[in-house]
Amino acid sequence: MLDITKDIQSLTTFRRRSGDFMKQLKKSKRPVVLTVKGKAAAVVQDAEAYQRLLDIAARTDAQEGIRQGLDDVARGRTRPAREAFDEIRRKHDIPR
Repeated sequence: MLDITKDIQSLTTFRRRSGDFMKQLKKSKRPVVLTVKGKAAAVVQDAEAYQRLLDIAARTDAQEGIRQGLDDVARGRTRPAREAFDEIRRKHDIPR
C-alpha cells in the first residue's frame, strides 16, 4: 500500500537524498512516486520489485491468451491444424 508521507517525494528531494531512498526502496519494496512541480512525473522502485511486476504481467498475458483460446474453441472459431499448415504452405510456396 502506498504511504503518501514516504512514497511521494519531489525529484529534488530524491536527488539530494538518493542513497536514503535506495535503502528505503530495498527495505520496503514499495515504489516511490517522484513529482515535478507537484505533479507525478516518475516512479522509482527496487529492481526485485520491478522483476516481480514483470513476472506478474507475463503470467497475466499467458493466462489471457489461454482464456481467449478456450473461448475460441467454445465458440467454434477454430480449424484443424492441418488446414492451417496447408494454407501457410500455399501462401508462402513451401513444398511438403
